[in-house]
Amino acid sequence: MDPHAIGPGLLHWTTPHPKIRVEVSSYWLAEARVLLDPLLPPGGLEWLREAGPPEHVILTNRHHWRHCSEIIGAFACPVWCNELGLYELEDESGFEHVRSFRAGDALPGGIESHAVGALCPDETALRFGLSDGSACLAVADGVVRFGEEGRGDGPLAFVPDSLIADEPAQVEAVKRGLREAYLRLCELEWDTLLLAHGLPLVGDGRQKLRAFAQG
Repeated sequence: MDPHAIGPGLLHWTTPHPKIRVEVSSYWLAEARVLLDPLLPPGGLEWLREAGPPEHVILTNRHHWRHCSEIIGAFACPVWCNELGLYELEDESGFEHVRSFRAGDALPGGIESHAVGALCPDETALRFGLSDGSACLAVADGVVRFGEEGRGDGPLAFVPDSLIADEPAQVEAVKRGLREAYLRLCELEWDTLLLAHGLPLVGDGRQKLRAFAQG
């Protein structure tokens, strides 16, 4: 899916992930020149060069390194990752450009970072406003959308239990921790939910995330 606007200055696209072989979502905040969880768009580095170029990349967790090495190689921009996930990025090309943050820190582009945890220590949500007064919340892997044939248009869901926890006995505790975190995030003001795995929910994301978290 080519980059397309889902809000003023906010673009979304999907690209097949080279490792898991399914379409995943990436986002571009045009005015701030910030990429969230990026795989390269269909237009590749040239599209990013013409659109920006990017000045910052922000990850919702360490697993979303995706095409950061290629982006760093082209633009030498910093990649921001929750400090609790840095250990897994040390061998990545471009690691010298990684910058750490703690949940609660303010990030480039006026983005707020909020702790989610439960699934992994560095699971983070990012909240930011748009020029029309609306706001977005970007989440990592704790909640996803599947849909038929991997279209990403299904209801909000957890990933399969085998990906939730190593031990089956831990699965329900992790889900409970995620639900509690999402209910806290639903107390904030925002409208659109940006998913790393699945299509975004534009305009009614907070209502749908609250309903999901309430079970």
